[in-house]
Amino acid sequence: MSTQTPPATGHDGKGLAKGTLGLWGSTVIGLASTAPVYSLAATLGFVVLTVGEQAPIAFVIAFVPMLLIAFAYRELNRDVPDCGTAFTWGTKAFGPWVGWMAGWGVAVAGTVVLANLAQIGGIYFWLLVAPDLAENVPVVTATGVVFIALMSWISWRGLEIGERLQNVLLALQYLALILFVVFATWQVVTGTAPEGSTTPEASWFDPFAFTSFDAVVEAVLLALFIYWGWDTCLALNEETKDPKRIPGRAAVLTTLILLVTYVGVTVAAMSYAGLGDAGIGLGNEDNADDVFFALKDALFGPWAWLLVVAVMISAVSSTQTTILPTARGTLAMAVYKALPKRFGTVHPRFRTPSFSTLLMGFVAIVFYVGMTLISDNILQDTILSLGLAIAFYYAITGFACVWYFRRTLFDSWRNFWNRLVFPLVGAVLLTGAFIYSAIDMLDPDYGYTVLFGVGGVFVVGVGSLALGAVLMVVWSFFAESKPFFRGESLNEDTAVLVPDEDELPTIRSIDGGI
Repeated sequence: MSTQTPPATGHDGKGLAKGTLGLWGSTVIGLASTAPVYSLAATLGFVVLTVGEQAPIAFVIAFVPMLLIAFAYRELNRDVPDCGTAFTWGTKAFGPWVGWMAGWGVAVAGTVVLANLAQIGGIYFWLLVAPDLAENVPVVTATGVVFIALMSWISWRGLEIGERLQNVLLALQYLALILFVVFATWQVVTGTAPEGSTTPEASWFDPFAFTSFDAVVEAVLLALFIYWGWDTCLALNEETKDPKRIPGRAAVLTTLILLVTYVGVTVAAMSYAGLGDAGIGLGNEDNADDVFFALKDALFGPWAWLLVVAVMISAVSSTQTTILPTARGTLAMAVYKALPKRFGTVHPRFRTPSFSTLLMGFVAIVFYVGMTLISDNILQDTILSLGLAIAFYYAITGFACVWYFRRTLFDSWRNFWNRLVFPLVGAVLLTGAFIYSAIDMLDPDYGYTVLFGVGGVFVVGVGSLALGAVLMVVWSFFAESKPFFRGESLNEDTAVLVPDEDELPTIRSIDGGI
């Protein structure tokens, strides 16, 4: 805000590589983090089962809070381009306790999704290579562990190599999605689509055609998951050229691209397969787990393996990009003494959060193997609980934007909309989604397991956040944490440790720095 002191003159900031990403690279990583192909494969069928032909408008409605929170991220990043994002902004707005929990929310979401992405990557790898092994739990788990370890190494090795890899992997994902839409649309138009296909109708986009409010909420909560991940752009702000502007632009651009992608694929799939409850119809519960797998043979014929490859690539690439924001979040927490200083270690050559990156990979592997050994059902429930952590720290960020900029909200119409209305509405919507979802998850029939007499999804989701609160209190008793919890190392008025603008490199980034 206008009264804030300028960034600290730390030159190198936290020691991360500067000017590595431009708008293109930042957007690519934001898109890769959402795992568009895998997200659609895992979610589209369930959304259709929930709201039928209103699935397209459900994806549009779910997009609204994501876009509104993206505005909050953009505004906060312009004033405080710190890689701690939700943690840093939450602390500056509401103090150390709220900020610490926002940082914990990011870490929980990253750990949970890494385990599930690794499992999907392992399953689809063997579906491609040796289908008989795709149901062999030890083999799939070992493969998932290799994927996490490999992507952790790439993230540790440097952001530049990670961006180059993501350019290729994202291009392959979008090639598969484009072919899916083109093939499906062509067959519908030419009348060669299977029996049950239908032409798109305007009613699919009618927000007043829903027949059940509960179904709307459930569908929107499902759809929220597939948009999550765009905020990785902001976590890499200190490594981005023009860090105050490009990350925010990339975040908004990412959400818009995702909206077009998801709605376009949904309409194509519904038109081609229809909504019937038999065969390849999207109303068939047997197809809900993976729509692409159900349609691949009919739509792609001998090239069906392309969709299998696309889902595997989507999961594996997102494994790498998910590590990035979590490692940088814990790095920032350590720099401001919210975590032990070891988390703040930066590799002298690669300029990455070395300890945080490797620890993130290790914790994800332990979590993945542990959940798999206990029960595959519990592992499935962890992904269902992911929405709670996402809504939790996104909502904190939205409210933080309003409060942090409270003195300048009415200075201009731009501030009024971008710093008050959009972030506040987004935060309120996500808070409502969190509360409604948590209450719904209490039902023992929700999810795959029952723990302590209530839904296992609730226990995992709320329990993981509660565990963070316990760890926060324990850490507050350590002498090293006192400057943070007393509000000395980071508060509303203290300057954050980010690179000086006049010290940023003048060379163009590897993607042109545009």
